[in-house]
Amino acid sequence: MRYIFLFPMLLVVFISCQQDERTNYQTSVKDSILFDRAQQNAVQANEGFVRCRQYLNGWLQFQDPVSLLIPRNLKEGRDFWNAKDAAADNYPFMVLTAFFVDSVLFHDTMLKMLESETRLTSRVRSLPDSYSFSKKGFLVDTIKMDEIVFGTSEYIKDGLLPLTEWLGNSAWSERMIAMLSDLHREVEVAGEVGAKGFGPASKEEVNGELLQVLSRLYWMTGDKELLEWAIKIGDFYLLGDHHPTHDLTYLRLRDHGCELISGLCELYATVNYARPEKKLEYQKPLIEMLDRILDVGRNEDGMFYDGINPQTGQVVHSGLADTWGYTLNGFYTVYLIDSISAYKDAVLKVFSHLPKYKNYDWERGSADGYADAVESALNLYNRIPDTVVAQWIDSEIKVMWAMQQENGIIEGWHGDGNFARTTIMYNLWKSKGIYAHPWRSDLQLGAEQKGDSVFISLRADKPWKGKLFFDYDRFKENMKLPMDWPRINQFPQWFSVKQEQHYTVLDLGEQEQKKSMGNQLRDGLPLNLDSEKKLIVF
Repeated sequence: MRYIFLFPMLLVVFISCQQDERTNYQTSVKDSILFDRAQQNAVQANEGFVRCRQYLNGWLQFQDPVSLLIPRNLKEGRDFWNAKDAAADNYPFMVLTAFFVDSVLFHDTMLKMLESETRLTSRVRSLPDSYSFSKKGFLVDTIKMDEIVFGTSEYIKDGLLPLTEWLGNSAWSERMIAMLSDLHREVEVAGEVGAKGFGPASKEEVNGELLQVLSRLYWMTGDKELLEWAIKIGDFYLLGDHHPTHDLTYLRLRDHGCELISGLCELYATVNYARPEKKLEYQKPLIEMLDRILDVGRNEDGMFYDGINPQTGQVVHSGLADTWGYTLNGFYTVYLIDSISAYKDAVLKVFSHLPKYKNYDWERGSADGYADAVESALNLYNRIPDTVVAQWIDSEIKVMWAMQQENGIIEGWHGDGNFARTTIMYNLWKSKGIYAHPWRSDLQLGAEQKGDSVFISLRADKPWKGKLFFDYDRFKENMKLPMDWPRINQFPQWFSVKQEQHYTVLDLGEQEQKKSMGNQLRDGLPLNLDSEKKLIVF
């Protein structure tokens, strides 16, 4: 039996796997500390959601009134929407922000934007092309297929895939699957001999994105053609003459290139379960790639350089990748499969040196660098908890937040969406995946977990009536993955209720006990907060 304890204004949740049914629970001094931490988390998550709401309001002011689309950015790209930027990096996290803070906006405006985008921008069957607001048509007269392929892969991997990992089946996942199906008619391995238009970096990025998308959507859909497509890309790099460290003279280790590394590792995880004989084929060349990157691709603190020549070991671009965790996701995935301790140690090495990178300028002062770096830490911290890392995340999120302008805009380009993406990841860490509807700016929700126990703090300045929604095993239920390997732009799970598990809910303020199934907690635990009880402090 599991137990959840709730105070009316300061909600304290304790969950235990013990089988006895206790009607009384006396909080200890240690519990009080956890309650305090939950309330501190609530304050931080509240600020995060307020900032996301401001970001959403800010960008909606620039929505084109006719097409309903948002511009690429607020400067030179203000007259057009495009797939690789506006659709991939900004719009999806407006959608996700609306999911948490404004259900009406989520179900209305955000869906209308998707419907308009699908209708107006689909140019090659469902594949999108850039749309001009002033022309009320496509930005360019000639179809450039490499641009359409690149934009589509970005839209799917960076935008619609993270939405699907959180929402499950939705209108957005339908758009994603339709585009992926049509994309398969145009490309199998981007930049393969005979293909035009792909430079070295964009070729590796597209192939890496496809590997990630196909490795996840194969499990989600059960479509074996997606696995065969992914294997064709994997064979191209690991079994042919395009090995990333044997044959390439330039390997980008930051975003817009590093996707290939983690993509190959995600394919390795997939074939480990779906095609074991292929996993054995890939094992040696994949490990050779990862070992070479560790040998020549890092500084003394374990941080990855922006770009290297893997054959000579020369550092081509000596800047440090803000997306260090994106690459380490792949290393840790292979560690989970093959127990290669050096790959876990690569994560621990970075963790031990993170304090040196407080307020580090990852991308020439841009908030986007902090977003990617904080996500890097959050996703791996979810697997390897470390107090030093937690403190670093708390420090760096504040650096990023301080860059937001009074009107809610951060920097006025598509990277603003990454501000919201990472902030939502941060908020969910602070609430252990629990969220409240309806959201209000005065509502403070936070949680602290200890083993099989979770303590929740919920406060408001005035009476509130709504529901608390608990997270669940999304990697199993939404994506049907065989293992929760670390993934770029995923929203990590913290405390997840089991659908068929029995739970007991105890309100410590009123000494009431209620029983619930996990699926009922997923669907929402009804609560009333009385403003008169807000003075209770624990």
